[in-house]
Amino acid sequence: MFFFRIARFFLFMLPAERAHYFTMRLLKMPFATAIFSGKIKHEGKLVREIAGIKFPNPVGLAAGFDKNARWIPVLAKLGFGHIEIGTVTPKPQPGNPKPRLFRLPKDKALVNRMGFNNDGTDAIAERLKSIDRSKVKVVIGGNIGKNKITPNEEAVNDYLVCFEKLFDHVDYFVVNVSSPNTPGLRELQEKESLTGILSAVQNANREKPVPKPVFLKISPDLHYDQIDEIIEVVKETGLTGIIATNTTISRDELKTGMETVEKAGAGGLSGAPLAMVSQGILWYLRSKCPKDMILISSGGLMHAHQAKKRLDDGADLVQIYTGFIYEGPVLTKRIKKLLLREIH
Repeated sequence: MFFFRIARFFLFMLPAERAHYFTMRLLKMPFATAIFSGKIKHEGKLVREIAGIKFPNPVGLAAGFDKNARWIPVLAKLGFGHIEIGTVTPKPQPGNPKPRLFRLPKDKALVNRMGFNNDGTDAIAERLKSIDRSKVKVVIGGNIGKNKITPNEEAVNDYLVCFEKLFDHVDYFVVNVSSPNTPGLRELQEKESLTGILSAVQNANREKPVPKPVFLKISPDLHYDQIDEIIEVVKETGLTGIIATNTTISRDELKTGMETVEKAGAGGLSGAPLAMVSQGILWYLRSKCPKDMILISSGGLMHAHQAKKRLDDGADLVQIYTGFIYEGPVLTKRIKKLLLREIH
């Protein structure tokens, strides 16, 4: 869309995080949502029932974009089938010092070290409660994590607090132990720690009159033997499925000059360079996981044909983030139109 390319040119002149908030303030204006509406004709044919939930379409917005559930009604108008909020922690936290979000345009990538900046479960639960779900027709996921100050041996308590406080306001949960931006968090992917956290969350879930789907989001930097262990833990604890993948700490084969990459510094890399890794992990998971285990593919989805391939290769749903930054709302429409052409 020509209009978006012009807008992106000017937005990319701003620091990345400031551009993010500026864009969302603009999109709240009625004329903007009308221009960038992601709705298409015959979209009803794209409805998918996954884990007992009816998703309006298989294209979702990954966690990290709307951390605080401030923009769900606006984002729903942009055509997403589901929106994953968070990562949410029990207590509010400011995240890492700014600047902490950087663009690598030559690679169509982002580097972020946000550090789970969010308003905390109480404020976010109240915000979710105020959404009129009869009018906002989108599935909402809750991505939950631990506070930075919480020791790993006490992390399970943070996940349980988030689970309980958000339970009445989201449709599914995602346990996030794979962000590279909270010190020590990825250690929770080890079998013993992971089993403890997932078992506790699932036990709390089973005590509810109607349990909700729970997913685990994994890192793209895992070795295959580690993935095998995670699959076993997910099966043992009865989780609904896996979201693959989060951001990577790798900086291999980037087109951007090393000086620029080093200036961006530490953090998770997302976008086009992650595409093949995430695709490969999806293939591996689909070959190893039970057929009824739900897989959501995220990471490096920049074009409609990539999203369709992930779905063809066994993903039940897909999520975009960096592709949305670089391509705009038209990406959601392109994916849905391509999927509809296949139906016809």
